Amino acid sequence: METGAVVKAWGLILSGYRPNLSVEITRECPLRCPGCYAYGDEHLGGDVVLRQLADFKGQELIDGMIDVVKRHKPLHLSIVGGEPLVRFRELEVLVPKLTAMGVHVQIVTSAVRPIPEAWAEMDKVQVCVSIDGLQPEHDARRAPATYDRILKHIKGQHITVHCTITRQQSRAGYVTEFTEFWAGLPDVKRIWFSLYTPQIGEDSPEMLRAEDRARVVAEITELYARHPKLHDMIPSVVKGYLQPPGSPEACIFAKTTACLSSDLKRTITPCQYGGTPDCTQCGCMASVGLGALGDYKLGGLMPLRSIFNASFRIGDGMRKLRGEASR
Repeated sequence: METGAVVKAWGLILSGYRPNLSVEITRECPLRCPGCYAYGDEHLGGDVVLRQLADFKGQELIDGMIDVVKRHKPLHLSIVGGEPLVRFRELEVLVPKLTAMGVHVQIVTSAVRPIPEAWAEMDKVQVCVSIDGLQPEHDARRAPATYDRILKHIKGQHITVHCTITRQQSRAGYVTEFTEFWAGLPDVKRIWFSLYTPQIGEDSPEMLRAEDRARVVAEITELYARHPKLHDMIPSVVKGYLQPPGSPEACIFAKTTACLSSDLKRTITPCQYGGTPDCTQCGCMASVGLGALGDYKLGGLMPLRSIFNASFRIGDGMRKLRGEASR
């Protein structure tokens, strides 16, 4: 993270705001992906699930999102779902308005629909396409957002490929095959890997074992030196997957990110996963990335984490003065 961005984020934290905002812009999605946390029974606390929650369309959605951004003042906005491109007409209007406000906008999509051409030329826009492994596994898990459809819809873009690795995709050499396919495409700017994060008490085929995590981390580390499009998968950061933060309270990403669901009101806690994520098996790339930042020692002495934690306490006080609830 650039020094200027850190300083801006620090200022927001001290003022009682969170520099990151994640919004489930719609409850709708044409996919039914195994292991999708957004549609889990406990994602929103157990009293309602995402497909039952209210959401918005048209000008009401555009105005609602602008209002949310004005209230939360994020530096970075992640638009998720559901499938954001279900609301592509609204996003074509909304995204330029948000970037004009100085917000960096990330759209996380399956690329089941065409990606607006204009986004390719917008500096503050990142299109992140979720891809669940190689074509045989991906097409079975994520139809109708198949490889053929994705390849058609990303033409002319500069996308980030994001793969969340599950146990089914953790065999030796799998990550290498995946990287070599996507790194060869001119429409792909970077490649990210996260690991599947289970809920507490979960027992599913998606969950990685300790030996799976170690093998995947070793493979990503080896690939980093050979594939420039893995430039964000820094080995010193990736090793954080082997020892993730043990709780939301220890996770800088959870503490710096506000998460809202499709009614633009309901807060998702303790982080974007909702429910009761097993933080001891966290595979969130943002979590390990900010964890590595927190471990950096200023002048070789004081970890940034100590400064952030003190700032969070000040920020909580500022929120209380404004009459807002603390997370």
